[in-house]
Amino acid sequence: MKTEIKIKRAYDSADSTDGFRIYIDRLWPRGLSHETFHYDLWDKDIAPSTNLREWFHANSADRWDEFVQRYKDELWNNPAFRSLCATVEQQPVVTLLYSSHDREHNNAVVVAGLLNTDI
Repeated sequence: MKTEIKIKRAYDSADSTDGFRIYIDRLWPRGLSHETFHYDLWDKDIAPSTNLREWFHANSADRWDEFVQRYKDELWNNPAFRSLCATVEQQPVVTLLYSSHDREHNNAVVVAGLLNTDI
């Protein structure tokens, strides 16, 4: 069984079709309370390193391709990513949650791309 991977902003409403919800940012989503933000797992160790995140946000429009490569390198060398893969494989549907404003250029897009490949 192949897991269906979805991506959503942390600020979007939870839905019954989300399946297992994993928040993959290092920082808590600004303005959301613990009572209103629904997630099943918060894995801070999957988020980009602080240095990579700060480098990318300084000029994200021009740095996307390099960010993707650097972040993939971090993930491949991260034991927490292997643990995440094992967790995801046990679920029929997983929704990766992120807090960035940019819906096309964020860490969840990179993680989803790796999870959708045969690892």
